[in-house]
Amino acid sequence: MTFTMRCVAGLAAWLLSLSVVAAPVEISGVKLDEALELQGKKLQLNGAGIRYKAIFKVYVAALYLEKKTGTPEDIYAAAGPRRMSITLLREIDSNELGKSFTKAFEENALKAEMSRLIPGLLKMGQVFSDQKKMAAGEGFTIDWVPGTGTVISVRGKPQGDAIKEPEFFNAMMRIWLGAKPADWKLKDELLGKMP
Repeated sequence: MTFTMRCVAGLAAWLLSLSVVAAPVEISGVKLDEALELQGKKLQLNGAGIRYKAIFKVYVAALYLEKKTGTPEDIYAAAGPRRMSITLLREIDSNELGKSFTKAFEENALKAEMSRLIPGLLKMGQVFSDQKKMAAGEGFTIDWVPGTGTVISVRGKPQGDAIKEPEFFNAMMRIWLGAKPADWKLKDELLGKMP
């Protein structure tokens, strides 16, 4: 093998090794895990992006699933655990955040399910009301845990009882993935449709 061929082979091997090492994901200074474990199941990052309100960055959202998918329908139909992670990029009044989630929830919830979702919506509103303010860098997760329900954790601590109705988690996901999402660009990013 000539020197040139050895150099080309070495360069090819080096480039291949780079593609195997997963680079950490960072969005607007928020570091996101490529994978995490929830209830003994490995979840992978499906997509992530920034929620903007006008020109202001509000939060980074990251969606974790057992298997990557590009459609909301597949996410709603998934049987295993799922997680939406939100990390704030600015200080926000928790009541304001709760009200904006409630509005987006109501705009995207299936009308036939709404009466069953009201108790969960009230619990979610109470979770945000109890927080008062959340600072930049703080966050919360919304987990679907099969057999338990929807668990909302703030700053890593579960808040209250799980919301048992299976429709509730999907109704929450419709805030970002529904027909009237909070942010269309963020919807595409969560579905892994990066520009």
